[in-house]
Order: sequence, then structure tokens, then C-alpha cells
Amino acid sequence: MLFDFRHLPQDGDNRPRDVRILAMTRNTTGGAQASPPELISPATARNRALASMILPPALALLAGLLSGSLLAPTPAGALPNVAPVFAALGVAAWFIGLRFYGLRGLALRGGRPLFAGIGFAVLVWVAALIGRFLPMLPQASFNEIGQAVVEITLHVPVIAYRSAGAGRAIAYLLLFEAFATQLWAFGLVFRALAGWRGGLTAAVVAGVLFGGIGYLLFRESFVPGWPSLLYFLSWGIVYGMIRLRTGSILGPILIQALQSFTVWFVLQPPDDITRTGIETVYLVVAVLLAVITWRLWPRRETDYRV
Repeated sequence: MLFDFRHLPQDGDNRPRDVRILAMTRNTTGGAQASPPELISPATARNRALASMILPPALALLAGLLSGSLLAPTPAGALPNVAPVFAALGVAAWFIGLRFYGLRGLALRGGRPLFAGIGFAVLVWVAALIGRFLPMLPQASFNEIGQAVVEITLHVPVIAYRSAGAGRAIAYLLLFEAFATQLWAFGLVFRALAGWRGGLTAAVVAGVLFGGIGYLLFRESFVPGWPSLLYFLSWGIVYGMIRLRTGSILGPILIQALQSFTVWFVLQPPDDITRTGIETVYLVVAVLLAVITWRLWPRRETDYRV
């Protein structure tokens, strides 16, 4: 901050003078100076939002049809063969986002936003682990010598601790399910909707889109139905709140991959998971995610990190 002393009163001069303060922006934190927000018309903001929501899924659908991945059946217990779909979705979101908003506009930020996002996303991971180890009601019986035996089983039993194919699985989950989906939903779509309808609307809509993709294509979408849909929508909306509160998607991307890897790959469920209590697990986790969403819901607009 610089002072202009040219109009200060001289010795013996008691007349009031103006003192001008010239403010010069200087970055005192050592980081890059933030650029001013881009001013665009409402029509341009609307067109960008529509293009962001329509073009990447359309290209992903086209890639899935051309590669046959959307039509080929997936063997039980195998990873879904929808990598081309996620790849097309992520590539389209990347180039459209760079064209519209640049790298920072896609919320690929490190530093404190990264660690804040990791901290909040870990809560979602813990909720998923609670659901994974959700026990059923104890069942008592008597053995052949008359002793009482209490048996407690999980809603979704762990039949093995799987390690074979772990590298391929974590790479698939990180690059395709996590990075590509979040880059589109919480990077591109969120930023476009925030410039058109506001940050809170962007968080909810982007979360619903993430949940819809997860319900249709994620490997942990084992059974169709409203409990599964509610689970994925709750998952998406809480990630939308994390994006809104932190301004970064890198943390949730990392934790999402680790969450799916540990909960549903390492802790291997039965092959016929439809005979387990997976729907109860979905509902319990959805309730826990709703509580986390309630705690993350912004109380004022100053909480936004668009």
C-alpha cells in the first residue's frame, strides 16, 4: 500500500487537505494472485451449462455404443466393461472445461482445499464402512450339548479378503469411476451451473448427475431399485456439498477410489449378492450421508467456494 503525500499540509498551513491512499494489490501469501471473475451474459451462462450437461454424456454414450461396452454382459464378480464410456466422459469434460473456465475453474486445486476435501470425504468413507460391517439381529440357538450359541452375521458377508487384481482395480476406480465422473459432474457441470443458477443449485444438480451415473455404471451398483438409487443420490449430493464448501475435487476423487476399493473389492462380497441384505446397507448408508449433508449444508453465501 502506497501513500501519496503530495496533498499533505505543509508547515504552518492549517487548511484541510485530502490524503490519497493508492492501493496496489500484492500477494502476501506467496501464491498466485487470483484472477478477477469472468463477466458473461446470462444467455452465455445458460448455453455453457446446457452444453456441459449434454455434450459429455452424449459423447460417452456414443463411445459406449461404438465400443459395444454398453451392450456386452458383465460376468458376475467382474469389473464392468464401461471404461470407454468413462474415458469419453472425462476427456470431453476436460477439453470443454479448459475451453470455458481453465484449470482452476475445474476445481483441480491443491493446498488447503485439497486437504479439506479429503477430510470431508473421509466421513463418507467411514459411513460406507459402517454399512459394510452392518450386523443383522443376533440369532440364538442351542448346540447338541444344550449350550446356547449366539450368532451374529453381517448383512453382506465378507467371504474373502481379495488381493488378486488389486492394481487393475484401483487404477480403474481412480481414473474412470472417480476422476472422469467427478471431473464432469463437480468440475465442469458444477462450474457452469454455478455461473448460471448459483452455487447451491449447482451442488445439488451435479450431485444428482453423479448419483445417476453411479447407479447406472458403478461396479458397486449391485441390485436395481429405489434403495440403491437413494444411496447413490445421497452419495452424489454430499460430494456436491464438499465441492461447494472446499472448492476442490481432488480430495474426494482420491477418497472415492479408496472407498470403493476397500469396501467392495478388498472386502469381497458373495457372488450372488442379491441374496444378502445389500438393500438394507444401501438405506443405512444413505441415512448417514444425509446427516453429513445436513452438517455440510452452507448457512450463508460466504461459505461458497465456487
